[in-house]
Amino acid sequence: MTDEPLVLGIETSCDETGVGIVRGHTLLADAVASSVDEHARFGGVVPEVASRAHLEAMVPTIERACETAGIALYDVDAIAVTSGPGLAGALLVGVAAAKSLALSLGKPLYGVNHLAAHVAVDQLEHGPLPEPCLALLVSGGHSSLLRITDVTGVIDPMGATIDDAAGEAFDKVARLLGLPFPGGPHIDREAASGSSVAIDFPRGLTSRRDLERHRFDFSFSGLKTSVARWVEARERSGEPVPVADVAASFQEAVCDVLVRKALDAASSEGIEDLLIGGGVAANSRLRAMAEERATALGIRVRVPRPGLCTDNGAMVAALGSSIVARGRPPSSYDLPADSSLPVTSVLAG
Repeated sequence: MTDEPLVLGIETSCDETGVGIVRGHTLLADAVASSVDEHARFGGVVPEVASRAHLEAMVPTIERACETAGIALYDVDAIAVTSGPGLAGALLVGVAAAKSLALSLGKPLYGVNHLAAHVAVDQLEHGPLPEPCLALLVSGGHSSLLRITDVTGVIDPMGATIDDAAGEAFDKVARLLGLPFPGGPHIDREAASGSSVAIDFPRGLTSRRDLERHRFDFSFSGLKTSVARWVEARERSGEPVPVADVAASFQEAVCDVLVRKALDAASSEGIEDLLIGGGVAANSRLRAMAEERATALGIRVRVPRPGLCTDNGAMVAALGSSIVARGRPPSSYDLPADSSLPVTSVLAG
């Protein structure tokens, strides 16, 4: 027997329907149903398509998670759900499902923050988080630097994107190069056979003047535009576009800025542990560069395995489990879906 909470987590902030089941810091099930193929022909996520896909996938994904974990629904101690940030319609599906389960089973409901969940999921692989630690969260919708004192309640934003997020830039550049959606994995693959120094693409917000105002903030819009102009000039001249070199040089620019600013933030705070999360954390160059540069500074790096970096229910269950263990009060049953929930609100409603 164990007194660690058994928590079911539901994630529907974008195009993955995720249901995870966690006991303490032990992952029992991580079931995901992705609608990415339905969005690929549009070159990006279509909110209405995502919402409908969540509706269709919710019950089968819950059933699959319970079967994998070897539990019945009434065995769980709590239900956790992403209540924001994310796509409003998609969030509503998950929140409605979580409310239904909590009410029918008589279990407490915890509406949690999507970004904090990306931090908490690392506990399933590497154990309790060091406190404090510095989190670099990079995904299709977010590029954030966060000082984590307590992942269940004390998160201080240090920097964020002022335009395109890193993952968004990967998707847009992939489209320019004729690569499929989502762009991140395809650029990573192409970059492996290219030269990262073939093209000197700009590093946004790294000049001395920019660092005075935006020391820990990110900007990838200018980089994306620079890639577009380089490709267009190449095409106008009738020369072939070296896709692998463009991918490698673009990827190097993104990773350079992310790692440089993250390590600067950690050093400025005297923090010795850097956690990287979000879908872009699956990028092989980002992982290697962060490890290499951090080691030179005496900073430890934690990155979950790629399957836990992208959106999933396990991360929601992991954060829910930590919240239950800390004795935080549950959310109310009229918990809203908040598409712009600030990261400082770890527990909603």
